[in-house]
Amino acid sequence: MAESDQSIIKRYEDNPILSKKDVPYPVETVHNAGVVKHKGRYVMLFRSHLRNGRSIIGLAESDDGFHFNVGPEPFMTPASREPFATYEEFGVEDPRICPLGGEYIITYSAYSRHGARIALARTRDFQTVERVALITQTDYRNAVIFPERFDGYYARLDRPQSEMCPWSIWISYSPDLVHWGKSKVLIKPFAYHWDEMKIGPGATPIKTREGWLNIFHGVFKTMDGAIYRLGVALHALDDPSQVLGVADEWILQPEDPWEVIGYVHNVVFTCGAVAEDDGSIKIYWGGADTVMCVGTARIDDLIDVCLSRSRPAL
Repeated sequence: MAESDQSIIKRYEDNPILSKKDVPYPVETVHNAGVVKHKGRYVMLFRSHLRNGRSIIGLAESDDGFHFNVGPEPFMTPASREPFATYEEFGVEDPRICPLGGEYIITYSAYSRHGARIALARTRDFQTVERVALITQTDYRNAVIFPERFDGYYARLDRPQSEMCPWSIWISYSPDLVHWGKSKVLIKPFAYHWDEMKIGPGATPIKTREGWLNIFHGVFKTMDGAIYRLGVALHALDDPSQVLGVADEWILQPEDPWEVIGYVHNVVFTCGAVAEDDGSIKIYWGGADTVMCVGTARIDDLIDVCLSRSRPAL
């Protein structure tokens, strides 16, 4: 197992924690999973490629956050009813889970010939799921919702696909989770840094004593292709549009063989993290778009790197 002496995130020694061999129905990958605690158990919603190349979302559960059992059937497949069917034609991808108001809000990418849109669904028990709305036009990805309201409004971070303002993190607000506006750019890729090509929000923001932790991905283009790494930023508790700090350095990069080589080489990509009562955090990531991995960190260490070793947000 590869591990840098300076790593903030400590990789779990038995990574990967989930692969296609653990899934009781035919899939080719297991990756990019949202994770939340529900009634004391960890629930993971993971993306899988089918052999036709399109994506579905599966469900796995765990008592300890490390050992997961996959359910017998997919949790979500492309919709057969409109208005979702048209925009999920090519697959459903990269779910994020937000506990909010006694239920769980799921945002995911809906792919079709018309591009990528963000869709929103809800569940109370992870037994049934209700699609609510398509909440962006094309092309948007990586929407994460804050688990609190701000002055009565819901808030989300997302990432429009745009080369004019290269793949940056934005914030938007909504009175009802369906209609969104008041959008504002918050964090942009930084020239000749590890995230200079594009960035995007990863896990549902984590509330801490100092602010909201935003664990995001950043991409750097090399002569041998792109490298996906993880970074972290801190947003003000009462106003998440205020960025208190963006860590200048990455907190995780592809190192283990299953992160370096796979369906997409050199990728660590997170859609979920779980804060624990002891001040630690479990961070989950897809390795090379092929397997699921987990690591642990101290929340205080993540806060410190945002505030003491920061780079400009814009």
